[in-house]
Amino acid sequence: MNTSALVLMLASVLTVTGFTLYFFYRVLTTPPKPEPDSYSDNDPEP
Repeated sequence: MNTSALVLMLASVLTVTGFTLYFFYRVLTTPPKPEPDSYSDNDPEP
């Protein structure tokens, strides 16, 4: 394999791996949104 081809392949693989790890980190560390209770919020006020 050519040296330039190896460098390009490694750069591509490392870029994709970096983006994947970054977005996995973002997804796993984001706090969940508080969702309202669908039953108690839909009850009519007495």
